[in-house]
Amino acid sequence: MSYTEADLARVDQAISSGASEVEYSDGRRVRYRSVADLRAIRHIIAMNLAAQAGTRTPRFVNPTFDRGV
Repeated sequence: MSYTEADLARVDQAISSGASEVEYSDGRRVRYRSVADLRAIRHIIAMNLAAQAGTRTPRFVNPTFDRGV
């Protein structure tokens, strides 16, 4: 399935409003069980869009710590 930026925006809107149902640009309407499911599909759509654009999103972040001394 090919996602669009509009699909990502619709999922973001559903997350921010607390809605559990999203209607995608191809007409499909999907009801998710939880916000965690919405966040998971948001990640999938973002990764798919990044792959289509030829960019790569970081999967790991290496934190650095400083004692401030």
